[in-house]
Amino acid sequence: MIPLALGLATVLLLVSVPIFLVFGIGSALIASIDLGLPWATLLQVSFAAVSKQILLAVPLFIFAGYTMVKGGIAARLVNFCVALVGHWPGGLGVAMVLAMGFFAAFCGSILAAITAIGTILMPRMVEEGYPKPFVVVLAAMAALLEGLIPPSNAAIIYSSLTSVPVSHTFAAGIVPGFVLVVLLAAYVSFRCRNVPRSPKASWSERGRRFVAAIPALLTPFIILGGIYSGLLTAAESAAVAGAWALLIGFLVYGELTLRGLRDALVATSLATSAIFVIIAMATFLSVILTFTQAPQHIITFLTGLGTGPVTFLLMVAVACLLLGTFVEVVPVLYLVVPMTVAALVPMGVDPIHYYIVLSAFVGLGMLTPPVCVGLYTGAAVIRLSPEKAFVELPPFLLLGILYGILMILVPAFATWLPGHV
Repeated sequence: MIPLALGLATVLLLVSVPIFLVFGIGSALIASIDLGLPWATLLQVSFAAVSKQILLAVPLFIFAGYTMVKGGIAARLVNFCVALVGHWPGGLGVAMVLAMGFFAAFCGSILAAITAIGTILMPRMVEEGYPKPFVVVLAAMAALLEGLIPPSNAAIIYSSLTSVPVSHTFAAGIVPGFVLVVLLAAYVSFRCRNVPRSPKASWSERGRRFVAAIPALLTPFIILGGIYSGLLTAAESAAVAGAWALLIGFLVYGELTLRGLRDALVATSLATSAIFVIIAMATFLSVILTFTQAPQHIITFLTGLGTGPVTFLLMVAVACLLLGTFVEVVPVLYLVVPMTVAALVPMGVDPIHYYIVLSAFVGLGMLTPPVCVGLYTGAAVIRLSPEKAFVELPPFLLLGILYGILMILVPAFATWLPGHV
């Protein structure tokens, strides 16, 4: 039955059946027929998986992000970043990277980041001479910061699958996120050095735009300050972020309307349901792994080969790159983490370091066809055929792979800050 179920799941995936059905049908067949588990048990485990208190933070952070998009925060962040670095070589591209980094600090959705920042900045970049394919791929690549800089949905989900506190996974992404910002900014400045530069903003204009962006820039301190002070859990901090977004949108900037709030609620509902239905179905796979003791077999196999931590992480990185080509971030996490987390201690790998390596390589799936959701979203913003953007993919993929290898070889990027919080 197992070969039949795996074959069926592969066929369903190749014909573009939604990934939650691929998980559900293949795993349910093995669990109910091959292992003889009752459906009631599968449903109970599935309900328990989506009822974890930590996962409540996911829809709340997504809501905060979409509300800030509708409330005018993204525009002020972009204006501030352009005033700050717009006159640099490739300045508008660097501004996009910075704006994505700032937006990552209070948004739980990668696609929301591309839409919010890209809608404002991408058309302007095209008007000032940046190639359209480059602009699209840069937006998708910069959005990978959402998976590193807290609050990150990937960090929340990883913590729900492991025993790592979410405060540690949040802290783990800060330094690697900063490193990615620096690498992207350096590449953009070099790649676009011949593109005409924007006029340099005066210090008074920079000051005005900084003051306008202060409510947005305060958001990360409110979110993370509540968590690391011990006053708030991740879910409570996410709720505060949503309330803060409403306050800014309605009272500070005055740009959030009831229609905008409705749109933010609808977008949050759609994004949350897409994530949670995958979690519910992927739990079937976790049941199978438990009953078949697959993680234990993996540990025995790896230790028998004498595999070291670097080799182990490189093997996982290759697997994540391949899986990310066909499925999105959340399914990859639910495929890889349950099978490999038990091997971390025998392999001598820190779970926090492992999270950053996973985030680095799984996130590249946002760029690689045929799925490449981030690239399709960016292309839609400026009405470019996604296939035309593929020409700019190789250098960004190479940069992403080199960044991931750097994260593997230097664990301190991931582990230093969590060790001090």
